[in-house]
Amino acid sequence: MGALPTTERGRLTRQRIVAAALEVVAENGALGASLDEVGARAPASRSQLYHYFEDKNDLLRAVAEATSDAVLDAQQDLFTGLDTWAGFVRWTDALVALQHEREGKGGCPIANLLGQLGERDNDIRTVLASGFDRWESSIRAGLEAMTASGELRPDTDTDWLATSTLASLQGGLVLSQARRDPRALRRALDGALTLIENYRAPASR
Repeated sequence: MGALPTTERGRLTRQRIVAAALEVVAENGALGASLDEVGARAPASRSQLYHYFEDKNDLLRAVAEATSDAVLDAQQDLFTGLDTWAGFVRWTDALVALQHEREGKGGCPIANLLGQLGERDNDIRTVLASGFDRWESSIRAGLEAMTASGELRPDTDTDWLATSTLASLQGGLVLSQARRDPRALRRALDGALTLIENYRAPASR
């Protein structure tokens, strides 16, 4: 692992390199990204690249971390609303709306990196798995809050529902990307909502 910055200038330089690497990976894929192109776009010298990153894989691990953070940070406001049924509906509507804006293109950035690098570098796979774990944890926290408030039944299996919901989301994104049709995500998330609704307490319907 490269050196962690100890100054504000160093932190900004490293941040700039990671941002450039994110752009290059998005355009060329992780395997097609070159350090020369990252350095030119940052801009950063070879010595700076190797000061902050041991090698290309080390830089790609930083890209994986930044990608996971970006995906989750973009949903943070919606995550805070997952303590109600209406909040879950708003969250799914926002995800589908984003796919309509993108015309079904792009898929999930975390899953895209996993497909490219997950079998090549175990450390990167672990970073991306942690991103999915954090995503699932946010969903679970909302379900647990709904159970505590009585909106969901006391026997609700929040672990199972959280995993099922995230799996439906990921599957829907893959199909939407393959078909260029956001309706696949809408159907997948409607299925997830139906599962959750089955656990709603009668008084909350």
